[in-house]
Amino acid sequence: MPRTSQKTIAAKPKTNTRLSKKPPLTPTQLKQVDAWWRASNYLSACQLYLLDNPLLKRPLAASDLKQTIVGHWGTVPGQNFIYTHLNRVIQKDDLDMIYLSGPGHGGNAMVAQDWLDGTYTEVYPNITQDEDGMRKLFKQFSFPGGVPSHVAPETPGSINEGGELGYSLAHAFGAVADNPDLIAACVVGDGEAETGPLATSWHSNKFLNPITDGAVLPILHLNGFKIANPTIFSRISHEEVEQFFRGCGWEPRFVEGSEPEKMHQQMAATLDWAIREIKRIQQHARTTGDTTRPRWPMIVFRSPKGWTGPKEVDGNPVEDCFRAHQVPISMGPDTEKHLPILEQWLRSYHPEELFDEEGRPVDLLRSFAPKGDRRMGANPHANGGLLLRDLRTPDFRDYGVEVPAPGEVEAQDMLVMGGYVRDVMKLNLESRNFRIFAPDETASNRLHPVFEVTGRRFLGERYENEDPDEHLDPDGRVMDSMLSEHMCEGWLEGYLLTGRHGFFNSYEAFIRIVDSMFAQHAKWLKTCNELPWRQDIASLNYILSSNVWQQDHNGFTHQDPGFLDHVANKKADVVRIYLPPDANCLLSVFDHCIKSRNYVNVMVASKHPRPQWLTMDQAVKHCTQGIGIWDWASNDQGEEPDVVMACCGDTPTLETLAAVTILRKELPELKIRVVNVVDLMKLQPHTEHPHGLTDMEYDMLFTQDRPIIFAYHGYPTLIHELTYRRHNKHLHVRGYKEEGTITTPFDMRVLNDIDRFHLVIDVVQRLHSLGNRGAYLVQRMNDKLVEHRQYIKDHGVDLPEIREWKWNNGKGIE
Repeated sequence: MPRTSQKTIAAKPKTNTRLSKKPPLTPTQLKQVDAWWRASNYLSACQLYLLDNPLLKRPLAASDLKQTIVGHWGTVPGQNFIYTHLNRVIQKDDLDMIYLSGPGHGGNAMVAQDWLDGTYTEVYPNITQDEDGMRKLFKQFSFPGGVPSHVAPETPGSINEGGELGYSLAHAFGAVADNPDLIAACVVGDGEAETGPLATSWHSNKFLNPITDGAVLPILHLNGFKIANPTIFSRISHEEVEQFFRGCGWEPRFVEGSEPEKMHQQMAATLDWAIREIKRIQQHARTTGDTTRPRWPMIVFRSPKGWTGPKEVDGNPVEDCFRAHQVPISMGPDTEKHLPILEQWLRSYHPEELFDEEGRPVDLLRSFAPKGDRRMGANPHANGGLLLRDLRTPDFRDYGVEVPAPGEVEAQDMLVMGGYVRDVMKLNLESRNFRIFAPDETASNRLHPVFEVTGRRFLGERYENEDPDEHLDPDGRVMDSMLSEHMCEGWLEGYLLTGRHGFFNSYEAFIRIVDSMFAQHAKWLKTCNELPWRQDIASLNYILSSNVWQQDHNGFTHQDPGFLDHVANKKADVVRIYLPPDANCLLSVFDHCIKSRNYVNVMVASKHPRPQWLTMDQAVKHCTQGIGIWDWASNDQGEEPDVVMACCGDTPTLETLAAVTILRKELPELKIRVVNVVDLMKLQPHTEHPHGLTDMEYDMLFTQDRPIIFAYHGYPTLIHELTYRRHNKHLHVRGYKEEGTITTPFDMRVLNDIDRFHLVIDVVQRLHSLGNRGAYLVQRMNDKLVEHRQYIKDHGVDLPEIREWKWNNGKGIE
């Protein structure tokens, strides 16, 4: 379609008649705003191209350029424009504001802003505010040993990584939760706006309490194009865009055009309106106690892609075109032809007016920026560890289950932990620095005791009859009234990154929805650990229940333990995986995780009634070590074991112990060692993970040459990956192998060969010395499997001997 026809499809700019007719900027203010914008655009463009000659004191030469030019330009001038105007209102109204760059790549814009206001030099003293510092600033961008081309942890003021396309608005809402004076200005790219998480994020306004929370100011940046395609929002009418956002509960205002002077005046007036609206809403709510959901302001900012850059190159349009997305002027073989175009573009910003002979910003610029912590790059909320305070926690031991003997009592692990979580919440209600996040699953995952002290956050319409609206509360601290894993993850990340605490509980299978979000946060933490100026933040904690082994009515779709594999692949100094076998172990593990810093902790736990194995004292010792021999379940004391039976996870532990009872009864002379694993990363060598065992420690537990029958919660391949360097190669792992349906709990284990009967068969088949005695036992186990299948078909429940099984000191049912 011809470009002229495309223009007829796009909405024509519509004058915002609600703005004041009096220009908000005086001629002096307009000059200052425009100068800052030009300076930031110049610095951003030079970061793409220059190695030397940062002030263009001489004609640009090929030797001044980077040999490989990579980065993005298209979103940069629009982001610089927005950032510039945010600086103005911060100064004008003394605002506490942070900036989230959602459009992805374009990190050179935020780096330029940080350098201009002095933040960058404070964080990186070697990048001085002069010509030499400018030269280093340009060279390091998207350069080996330098900084990424997107907004990254290395960028002061950032809490949203440029690679996290779709999460910016969720992060913004998490950041302002319980931060009543904070405004999160979130620039949403129109390409980003097409992602599922961002599309859902517009509904986060239903969870923002104007009394206790801050405000999010979304700025949808419509520049028309993605990498190679037009964006949806840019190709629908002004009226449709307005209707969309009004339908989502926002009050949108538009800033549209390409003429800088008019756009400056429009943006200034619109931002003044937005800040007035935010203050009006908050003042009304805070003086009256009225938490009725308001229409928060938001801005739709339409500007050309690659604005102020080259209009065309080689006869092809660049500005206001997808060609402006990355590097607008290519070099390499075209350097001689394109060098004059580049120089003309860079000189169009008139750097000689913006920087003195030494390369320092001129007085006009230095007097414009906010000061101290009011600079968005220096705002403490964007380096949340500066604000982090320890949680108040009760003694988790007080919530333990009394266990007179292993397996003698049953309890629901998650429900037991729910009592502890309730009291953590209670102790931190006043400090308002702890929240729970879950996609409509807090009660389902048996954490409902928390509703004794707080409710579910919700500011939507309520039924007069409270029964259908159980526990809804405009100031509730449980964020589970939205069925979106993306929002829970994004809110929690924003909450943690700004210095608070929380955890995410989810069904195990559906945590996979946030695989990429977890990955980006893990990468963020890995990088932050290498930056001395980034302060420690609370760990990202996941509690996964409703797990693979008991989905009686949900079936195959709810059976996927693969998140553990995904987590295990991330950097060892960041990730931790725990599979506590009972309630006391879960309490010990959770208490450790909720107090930790800079990790991603994944805990997998049962919500169904299960036998309880360890006393609280035993659980603390076991979890502190992360792995250990259960001497009460073993009978190899003083001798070499014939077989090591290892288990990791609540269900594998149960089946392993049941298999031990069969083996003890049928083959009493067999020496069996039972090893339980709580901390999965203990299996890795200590050279690969900080929690890993040394080879000597591993061999002490598992021996160097005896068969290991390992019953594992998830996919068996992960255990092989973690242990392949170990001496003992006689490892046989049973775990989930993608066999499942709507069936009984025990049948799920049978389908995946992790049940007690298969485990007994595995032991016998690997102990050839048993001869015919083993053959008869294998036959009996196979008979039991046939009996099981027939019984569940006839009765719909598991065999009585399965349902009623007790440990009974290793003897099974008497």
